[in-house]
Amino acid sequence: MRRSRVNVRVRVAVLVGALVLLAVFAGTTLRGDGPGPGVALVPTPSSGEYGGAPVPDPFAYDAEREDAFVKRAAAGTSHVLYARSPGGAAATAERVANWRPQVEAAARAARVSPDLLEGLVFLESAGREDAMAGDAEGAVGLTQIVAETGRNLLGMRIDVERSARLTRQIDRALLRGRLFTVLALRRKRRSVDERFDAVKALAGAARYLTFARSQLGRDDLAFVSYHMGVGNLQGVLSAYGAERPSYARLYFDSTPNHNAAVQRRLAAFGDDSSNYLWKIYAAREIMRLHREDRAELARLEALQTAKNSAEEVLHPSASTPRFTTPAALRDAWDDDDIVAFPDDPVRTGLARHPSMGELAPRIGSVPGLYRGLRPVALALALYIGAQTREYAGGEGPLVVTSTVRDSQYQDRLVRGNGEATRNYSLHTTGWAFDVARTYRSQRQALAFQFVLDRLQVLDVIAWVREPRAIHVTVAAGAESLLPLLERLEDG
Repeated sequence: MRRSRVNVRVRVAVLVGALVLLAVFAGTTLRGDGPGPGVALVPTPSSGEYGGAPVPDPFAYDAEREDAFVKRAAAGTSHVLYARSPGGAAATAERVANWRPQVEAAARAARVSPDLLEGLVFLESAGREDAMAGDAEGAVGLTQIVAETGRNLLGMRIDVERSARLTRQIDRALLRGRLFTVLALRRKRRSVDERFDAVKALAGAARYLTFARSQLGRDDLAFVSYHMGVGNLQGVLSAYGAERPSYARLYFDSTPNHNAAVQRRLAAFGDDSSNYLWKIYAAREIMRLHREDRAELARLEALQTAKNSAEEVLHPSASTPRFTTPAALRDAWDDDDIVAFPDDPVRTGLARHPSMGELAPRIGSVPGLYRGLRPVALALALYIGAQTREYAGGEGPLVVTSTVRDSQYQDRLVRGNGEATRNYSLHTTGWAFDVARTYRSQRQALAFQFVLDRLQVLDVIAWVREPRAIHVTVAAGAESLLPLLERLEDG
């Protein structure tokens, strides 16, 4: 269903006017004379046609907004901690909190934040002093120290062979229910492998952080290196060039087209080392909630684990309006709460799949009703299309297969689509869309992956990979991109 362009233009003008007054998120006032020199812009079509007014990129690095970026990164990477912490985030926080006195002592020795060291413990072992990531040569204990690092760098007593033998004996005793034997064997293992001694493991981590800071010059970089390694991080810093930048600057100031060598190095770490610091910050926030607001922690845990992404944190079912019927959705179109998703790849870098809304006749409706999004969600989709095309070197468009639905359409879809949820669907809110997992090239796929990951780290979207599509849910706070809707106006 296509709305009058006059109504859409009025709607955009009102929203942009509000943006000028509020300077939402970006902290930037849009002046009539356009952005100043050096301001990063959202890419426009290469032909220059239909480009519209220049739109500052609110997600490009800006030193004045670094603290806001870091706060967003902690929120944007927190889902994995809620979803994968053994027993859940609240139970893990309870275990980690038991080590607080020992954490504080180790933090004093290393002259680092006890809250960050506690976050490291949460992330590394979930508070389990006997945690093992593989065999005894690998990462072991409360702070997950690798045997070689523990022996050669940290001066810890580690007899891998005896430690492995005792671990096997402990496992057998556990299977037989011999708990006193287990306790005795664990004491013996701590004496031959100090990584299993929580106090000594924390002291080892403190020594590592002290060493890393001496090599890297900053606490934040020292914590990054705990997972990435000092040498690897030094290679990234060398590619960036600036002397001792903050990790936030190093990370957010690097894209496939800007400081590209840095971005390639960070992307090459397959263990998500590049996001390690943000996850420590996320763990720090979970521990704060554990101490100060357990009800909020429980609320967030329920939302974070409801789906395979954080989409219900962005739009909780209890407080997010849904379109239950075609009539309700039609009213949203009439009020410009839903605007048309264009089929204009040249201007948008996005193609609308012909099947979008195809089930409408089966519920007595029309396909056009299901070809739209909320204005902010559409603006973010346009941003994704523009950035992906720019990073992919002008490759063809991404293909969007699904946008808004109502509950009746969703119910009909569930009958023939095993991927469709029978529960709360974000498509019925107008905040979600799907992109087909069919790409013009590997370069386009990697460009799209980068854009998704960067926006999720910034807590602007939540996304999940489905068998045939990428499902994207947009947060409500990206109003600074609304001027992109002007690109949909006739030239």
